[in-house]
Order: sequence, then C-alpha cells, then structure tokens
Amino acid sequence: MAEIVLLNISGEDKPGLTASITGILANHNVNVLDIGQAVIHNTLSLGILIEIPKESESSPLLKDVLLDAHTLGVSVKFTPIPEEQYTLWVEEQGKIRNIVTVLSDKITANQLSRISAIIAENGLNIDNITRISGRIPVDISPQSNTSCVEFSFRGTAKDPEFMRQRLLMTAKELGVDIALQKDDIYRSNRRLVAFDMDSTLIEIEIIDELAAAANVKTQVAEITERAMAGEMDFSESLKQRVSLLKGLDASALEDLAQNLPLTEGAETLIKTLKKLSLATAIISGGFNYFGNHLKQRLGIDYVYANELEIIDGKVTGRVVGDIVDGQRKADLLEHTAARENISLQQVIAVGDGANDVPMLGRAGLGIAFRAKPIVQENVDQSISARGLDGILYLIGYRDWYAL
Repeated sequence: MAEIVLLNISGEDKPGLTASITGILANHNVNVLDIGQAVIHNTLSLGILIEIPKESESSPLLKDVLLDAHTLGVSVKFTPIPEEQYTLWVEEQGKIRNIVTVLSDKITANQLSRISAIIAENGLNIDNITRISGRIPVDISPQSNTSCVEFSFRGTAKDPEFMRQRLLMTAKELGVDIALQKDDIYRSNRRLVAFDMDSTLIEIEIIDELAAAANVKTQVAEITERAMAGEMDFSESLKQRVSLLKGLDASALEDLAQNLPLTEGAETLIKTLKKLSLATAIISGGFNYFGNHLKQRLGIDYVYANELEIIDGKVTGRVVGDIVDGQRKADLLEHTAARENISLQQVIAVGDGANDVPMLGRAGLGIAFRAKPIVQENVDQSISARGLDGILYLIGYRDWYAL
C-alpha cells in the first residue's frame, strides 16, 4: 500500500529552497497530493502532502529530505497520514467554500480573535488566512492605509443568518468592514459594476445642492431623508422635490456639475475596473445631466437616470419620461447585464438608499455603501468604514491591481 506523509518545512526563506526540496521528491518519483507555502517576514512555512509509491521505500526518501533540509538550514517534520483520514479530508472538498473579508486601517489581534470565534461558534474550521493588502510601514498614518485579510473555510454555518448578524454587529463595534460571501466561480469573474450616484459615487445629494441654489434646501432635504430611509415612495418624493426647483437657472446645474466631489476611493476603483476590462454603469434616481458629466470624467460605460426638464434656460419643476425608482433600477441592471451578455451573478451593484435595495438584491454581489440602516439590514455585504476602492478586496483583487 502506498504511504501518505505530510512534510512541514520551516525556517529562513531563501531562493531555490522549494526547488531543492521538490527536486529530492522528484528523484523518488512521489506524487504530490497537496502543497501550500507562505512567507511571513522572510520566514518560510512549506507544507507538502506526498504519496510514496508502493514500489518505493520511505526511509531513503525521508533521509534525503532531512539531509537537504539540514544543508538549507531549515527544519522538517514528517507526519504519517492514515489512508482513512486522508479519504475524509478529500471528501471535504465538495462542501461550499466561504470567505470572510476584513477591511480596517490596521489589522489587530482583537479583530482576528472576534471573527475566528464567530466562525468556530458556527461549527466551521478555518482553512486559510491570507493578507491581500500590501505590507504596512509601522509609522504610517492609519487614515492613509487600508489593511485587508481573508478567512477561508468550507461548510455551512449552523445558523447562517445569525452568523451574518453577528459579523455585522462585530463590524460596527470594531469600526471595521466585514463581508461574508461564497467563494464560487463568480467571485473573481465579475464583468459589470453598477453604481448609484448620489451619496455613493459622489459625496453629495445633488438635489439638495440644487435646492440650496433655489433657496428651498430645508424643504427638499426633509423629503430626501424620508425617501432614502424608506419612509416615503421614491417617485412621489422626487416629483415633490423637483417641483420646488421650478424657475432655477440652468447655469446652477453647470456650476455644480463641474465640481462634483467624488467619494473616497471612487477614482481608484473606476480606473482599476477599466484596467481589468470590467464594464461600469451609473443607475441613479438622480439626474442624467450630472451622470453624463461623470461618464465623461471617469469613463463610465452606461448612464441611466432621470431627465430634468429645462426650457429657455430654466428648470420647469418637472421630470421628463419614466422615473428611475427602485424597481426600474433593478430592471435597468438586468437590461445592462443582457447588453453585456453576462449573467446577473457576474454583476456588482453598489448603493446607499432604500430605492437601491431591489437593484442590490438582483446583483450577484450587492454592496450597501455607507448606507442607511434599512439598506444594511436587507443586503448581505456592506462597506461603511473604508472607501469605494475597498470593493476590490471583496472580489479578491490584491493591492498591485490598483497601482
């Protein structure tokens, strides 16, 4: 019967170390059943699970590996693995793999302890923990840095909804972002990212700024807040707010459009998505006048928003055509995915208000960004503590993609 042995090699990393060890294994014609290597601060941890053929003897092989390890200045441990134990381990691979992503200015032991405890409470065992952000100088300002690690584990939680709520509560308590998602084929194969515009892609609510120019800011802001919190029908709220803008000079729109404040991380995110050949869209309950300005400024591919009627250089107080409400946002997301000839599972949608919930729910990955409580309660993923470029970490991209 073939022998199964786990080799654990550790010590100072150096060029050629892995090549030397695997060269010894090659000379003895072994099969590699699994392999994993990590280097933390120049210290190597290399694990190789090998199958020694029946016709080979393990003693000469292990002796050669031990001698090579001594020459390389590293330590090696050999652990025989019973065949039945190996078989049970193989059977685990059919289970769903999940990822918990943690975003913070700095990763602390408290964060790791709290999150790993939640995973363990749900009867799950962590397979791997990986840093996917860059190396962190110790003297860097926390505000200028994002650190990210991923926990990977297989299986289904005892109570998935309770686990999600526990992670959400922990994220709020610690002031970090924590996302739980399936690690399936779609996670690293997204092809379209759709954004709400106001308070998502840009920092402001445009209609509130126009209201300030028309001296009706207080009235409009009250209606906006009720609509975004889900306390008022969006279409009716938009009609009421736009009616208060009647008579506003169109020059106010141009002035605002030229100075739209992008949300933290928005420009980095869009540039990186373009480099990765992902399509981008604005699907907004705001106004296409401003969406088209952002399209030109950032290179957005699609813009869907409301048409603010302007006649003789003045806002009439009316919206032209169908209003882009929550349901229409979801329909437009599906329409855009069809135009791109992709599955909705390959779509990311990002928004902050109640009218974004249908769109976020229809996308393969819906992200509530600095969102109202009603949105966070209805969407699996949330980013509140970091900028928009944190989305890159949620889909598994590492720091060098954003360079």
